[in-house]
Amino acid sequence: MRSIYFVGPYKPIMCGIADYTGFLTRVSPAGRWGIISFDLAKYGVPLTSDRRVPAGYVSYGIPNRQSYSARAVIKGLKNLGAPMEETVLWFQHEFGIWPGNFKFIAMLKQLDLLKVVTFHTIHFQSTETPHGLRREQYDFLRIMLPYVDAITVFSRGVHRAVTSSFPEYYDKVYVLKHGVHSYPKVSCLTRREAKEKLNDYLLYESDLDQRTREALHRQRILLDPNTVVLGQAGFLCPSKGSELLYTVRDNLQKHVRHKRILALRIGSARDDTQRKYADDLRQRQKGESNFLLETWLPQAILPVAQRAFDINFYWPRECTQSGVLAHALGTGAIIAGRDMEGVGETLKDAGEIADTDLRHLLRKIRDLINNPDLAERIEESALQYADEFSWSNQARRHYELADGLFPVAPIWTGESIPPKTGPWRITKGINWTTDLFTPPWETS
Repeated sequence: MRSIYFVGPYKPIMCGIADYTGFLTRVSPAGRWGIISFDLAKYGVPLTSDRRVPAGYVSYGIPNRQSYSARAVIKGLKNLGAPMEETVLWFQHEFGIWPGNFKFIAMLKQLDLLKVVTFHTIHFQSTETPHGLRREQYDFLRIMLPYVDAITVFSRGVHRAVTSSFPEYYDKVYVLKHGVHSYPKVSCLTRREAKEKLNDYLLYESDLDQRTREALHRQRILLDPNTVVLGQAGFLCPSKGSELLYTVRDNLQKHVRHKRILALRIGSARDDTQRKYADDLRQRQKGESNFLLETWLPQAILPVAQRAFDINFYWPRECTQSGVLAHALGTGAIIAGRDMEGVGETLKDAGEIADTDLRHLLRKIRDLINNPDLAERIEESALQYADEFSWSNQARRHYELADGLFPVAPIWTGESIPPKTGPWRITKGINWTTDLFTPPWETS
């Protein structure tokens, strides 16, 4: 098994890609991974309070987002004692993290090692180019692809956009779905049990002010059996479109008379932009129906909240992928969301509710409320998806791809074998181009 050295943000940097890498490495083989990350004092975002990192696995040697270079990456590898002949450099890419496209390409060109890039923010439904890529992304990939051994993307839609745009590099493009968390203790809770746990946390352990706690208790927001909670949790980022949560609730209540519909947004702001957005959301509250609870949910409580919501509403502006879904699916949560880009693909693959039109989505939510059996089927489908794309499975697939990139590694070259569902094919090493994957050595 080869060693993978991930390059990009890592904890305690507070960002989604740092979390993503942390979840992967948590289940990666001991002694077979490392991190080359940015100087914590100069990266420019908040740091988590938990600064524990595995000793000997991380080098924070890249000066900052403007001063990254091949030299800094090589120095980081040497500091970690990386076995160069068995190393795959694996970059986590997002355009804001690596500003300067030509600078990033120059860095790749100067690194004489096997290189893989995971793209977190590539589009496939843009009108800027014929196959759905944005123009900047098309221009970047056109120049970059010759200098990498492989790229991975999170969705079949992105795979089609990239391979249709650059068919000569088809064999370099792989689908590796975003990993999904496993919360077996939370997913076993009934909705009522999850609501009670969340209610207890908010009343007795959170940092909510006394007035909010009293309102939560008095109105039985989470304890009334005739109330349907339409909810959303996480940082109060404007790109999540949380204001629509209240709009959907108001319209839904007009069409569902036999239930009390309640909108509950739980989250905290971490910068000035989010604090201003929180002010806007606060003005939209209605004391009997729309609520904003400004508190940070710790890692152990976030999945409880997602399980507790009767419906998790998700309509983000940018839909390339989502860490929110990675948590929610692992709880068996019911999600109603936007059928756009990678988010829409994930929702549909997991059997959740999705639509391109908010009015149509509202009707689907209404039908769900009137059909409790449908909710059970959605929960079961979500948990099956979470099991298939668990972080353990996705980490294993990273290493299988890394091994397959080496010319000396054994490469299966047979024709297509029917997997569990859908066609797939091998082109170079192991190529995952569908949502479900069965390796040839596991196929009877």
